[in-house]
Amino acid sequence: MADPRAAKLRKGYASIAKNYRETLVDELRGKPLDRAFLDAFAERCGDGTIVEVGCGPGQVARYLAERGAHVEGLDLSPEMIAEANAAHPGLAFRVGDMFALPFADASVRGIVAFYAIVHTPTAELAAAFRDWARVLAPGGVVAVAFHIGSEQVHVEELFGEKTSLDFYMHDPDAVSRGLADAGFALEARLDREPYPTGEHPSKRSYLLARR
Repeated sequence: MADPRAAKLRKGYASIAKNYRETLVDELRGKPLDRAFLDAFAERCGDGTIVEVGCGPGQVARYLAERGAHVEGLDLSPEMIAEANAAHPGLAFRVGDMFALPFADASVRGIVAFYAIVHTPTAELAAAFRDWARVLAPGGVVAVAFHIGSEQVHVEELFGEKTSLDFYMHDPDAVSRGLADAGFALEARLDREPYPTGEHPSKRSYLLARR
């Protein structure tokens, strides 16, 4: 039976994937705290495989790979994966669902989700986190970034194209509880105000947790 959640997201991103890549593929250049968080995450992962869930056009995967990480990107949208492959032909990307990762048990050292949970209600996050815990080796780490808040926002236009997408903000304490329920131990939390230019004006939270 088809997953209506997945089908809606695929349809919503099909029309905006190209403009998304053109707008955000180099966004990390202007985000020093994001880079520092990713650097710390990559160091914790060492030589193990990192999976980026919700990779979009691959900007985070590229950043990690440039620092020597062995990383593979995963996204629900075939159009996003096509953009990622075109922009970064030397990296590995494939279509997949973060609720059912296509990896064997205990086969991955790290999972990074930069705004990948933005389309998931907080109450449903633990289900994804449990599957992440399944594929992570003992001691593996997960890095999650998201918008802070309690709002649900629906958009009919994004990056100059028509679409239909729902976005969810999250309480960091609630996300931390979801990780704990899935068997993770929180190692670090960073909250920041939005940068003055170039991003949505919302507070952000970054969580690092260990399996």
